[in-house]
Amino acid sequence: MSDSQSSASASPSPANGKDKPDTGFVSGDDTWTQFKNIYSILTGKMSPDGIEQFRLARDIRNEEADCKRCDEQKEFLLQYSPVIRYLSDNIKQLGGDLHNHNIYCRRCTDRKGGGFDPEYGILICANEMKDQGHLEDTMAHEMVHAFDHLRFKVDWSNNLRHAACTEIRASSLSGECRWSREFFRRGQWKLTQQHQECVRRRAILSVRARPTCKDKAHATQVVNEVWNSCFRDTRPFDEIYR
Repeated sequence: MSDSQSSASASPSPANGKDKPDTGFVSGDDTWTQFKNIYSILTGKMSPDGIEQFRLARDIRNEEADCKRCDEQKEFLLQYSPVIRYLSDNIKQLGGDLHNHNIYCRRCTDRKGGGFDPEYGILICANEMKDQGHLEDTMAHEMVHAFDHLRFKVDWSNNLRHAACTEIRASSLSGECRWSREFFRRGQWKLTQQHQECVRRRAILSVRARPTCKDKAHATQVVNEVWNSCFRDTRPFDEIYR
């Protein structure tokens, strides 16, 4: 290799020569490294990107334990939770079947609790579940979607009004918008109209995430159009119990 070639290869290009921004996250699985990362988060020294790196590393490290705990709690809820058993029975009456074989606990990379797919069943994001109560609400939410799919023939791909309606019903009936969860978990401290505001907020967020939705204003408009009829519809329950 000539001197000119050697010197050219030794000089980094401007793109490669820039230092990566310091997010405050330090990789490593040992206790001291974890302490440093947590301290950086608590003192505000870690950037949002760093916090996401920390969460991802934690989720990968705890994947086996998270999924095992989720599976055990899921089986308990399928046997003993009144709301889960009631929804499961009503889904069976419509010709559906949701149980251990098609309710999956997995590690998710996007920050959501779970999802429903008409072909495959329910996905529970094990790394996002805080406790058994959170899992129960998440399962109930997705099971309301399953009920709606069978009962009302939801057009998931093209009809935003359908999507808005089932999201309103799932958030309202699952228990995830109960006052205690809003107050202690999400810092929503209103004492009046709290349930309705939570349901509306979560429905708008879900509709906004769909590919055919233009923007937040569009999502809000669609939710408002179906709000009265869908919020009042508590089937298969007689009323909002949770």
